[in-house]
Amino acid sequence: MILAALPDPARIRAILLDIEGTTTPIAFVYEVLFPFASAHLEQFLHQNCDRRGVRDDLKALAAEHAAEPREAAGLPPWRDDSSNELVVSAIAYARWLMDRDRKSTVLKSLQGKIWEAGYRSGELRGQVFPDVARAFARWRQQKRGIAIFSSGSVLAQRLLFGHSTAGDLTPFISTYFDTTSGPKLSRESYRRIATALECAPAEIVFLSDVVAELDAARGAAMETLLCVRPGSWEPGSAAEAIIHTFDELFP
Repeated sequence: MILAALPDPARIRAILLDIEGTTTPIAFVYEVLFPFASAHLEQFLHQNCDRRGVRDDLKALAAEHAAEPREAAGLPPWRDDSSNELVVSAIAYARWLMDRDRKSTVLKSLQGKIWEAGYRSGELRGQVFPDVARAFARWRQQKRGIAIFSSGSVLAQRLLFGHSTAGDLTPFISTYFDTTSGPKLSRESYRRIATALECAPAEIVFLSDVVAELDAARGAAMETLLCVRPGSWEPGSAAEAIIHTFDELFP
């Protein structure tokens, strides 16, 4: 099988990056971030349920719970006759979503707020692969924009890159996109992102470790690269251009 060629550097104005398995080890997400959010969920909600942003998350969780099929296996009940019942219901439902690795926008928002405290305290540091910082510097020197598209909230993205093992990488990143821009498997999401970046889709290359995401981006006329990192999931057999390090892209 002949794999697709790397994108033409003369045409690419912006680089759009996934996080998990692309800039950041999958193990960091599943073995550090998710367990941290789960361990601190109950305390965080009891202590912060009256905060404006958290109240908004609780309201959105209630709406999402109401839209769940009643026959959904193990779906916990929702009670909100008192603030304590509301928090208890939110904790149970959030854990139910976490157990299913649901790409829930409101769950991601809540997790981001929990992680914020961990980053501020120094308990968390965002892990990035060693080639990320030097690639960011190189691409900026080449005058290419760098943007992020992740299912994690924009807050969580900013925190990870702002408190990374390579230092504060946020000055290199122009824009962050999360699922408020649409699902990562929808072509329309990538069209919206291209519009926001003020680029033609063909002037953007999207890097991800998930073939289905690349298919969606390519369906929106973006260039795509399959990023295969240590510990990545099985990438499948799609005819994609493959890189193993950012050092391979526009050196």
